[in-house]
Amino acid sequence: MVKLYPLCSGSSGNSVYISLSKSDGLLVDIGITTKKIELLLNENNINVLDIKAILVTHEHVDHVMGLKVFAKKYGVKIYSSEGTISALRKKGIITDEHEFEVLDSKEEDIGFAVVRPFFTSHDCSQGMGYVISGNNGESVAVCTDLGYISDEVKQSLCGCKSVVIESNHDVMMLQNGPYPYYLKRRILSNVGHLSNDSCAEFLPYLVNHGTKNIILSHLSEKNNIPELARQTALYSFENHSMKEKIDFNLFVSPKINHKIIDFID
Repeated sequence: MVKLYPLCSGSSGNSVYISLSKSDGLLVDIGITTKKIELLLNENNINVLDIKAILVTHEHVDHVMGLKVFAKKYGVKIYSSEGTISALRKKGIITDEHEFEVLDSKEEDIGFAVVRPFFTSHDCSQGMGYVISGNNGESVAVCTDLGYISDEVKQSLCGCKSVVIESNHDVMMLQNGPYPYYLKRRILSNVGHLSNDSCAEFLPYLVNHGTKNIILSHLSEKNNIPELARQTALYSFENHSMKEKIDFNLFVSPKINHKIIDFID
């Protein structure tokens, strides 16, 4: 059974652990230090040696802070898009001492899992989200840092039992908040971040196409509140006559997850 564990989420660092078996797992992003990731894994009885791969969504620091040290220390292979790998090499985060592989939008069998990448719209070199499937065919997905829900994103997420999806900001909080105009404009653009409203509007579609567990992720510390993101999503479900714990399960990723919850029922 595929199990999904958000470890940390938000502007200060993002990482999701996905377990494919008792001894095989992977990380999607590693946006906090190696020491902090090791502590979180240990607190939740996850063996760091079970991590066999790291999938990187894009090169921004809140997604790759611990990548260089962790991948070298444990000899873990790095996977990402050509644009992201190139950007990470230019920054010296990936070196010749690391093992890495470029992914395109084709399905990739990495031995203990099947990874199906898809491209996202964000102001980075070449952002990706990921659908990860186990041997039993069950799939989970991680989809954050996207300015809008493209047709490719929609098609990719269909049928995934559990989905980690961005619900970054409340538009009114952002517009009236402390960020400078250029940053507000960037966040609201099609290469920025997904708002609570845009995320919520998409969620009933996911449930109608096979998703059971939804994890709201990458919430802004300045421009969002966990309960606001959650209530915005619930209002959208209510408008589609969908009920929590019957049609879907809804969670909000904490900034740091000290107590892992198994989101797969």
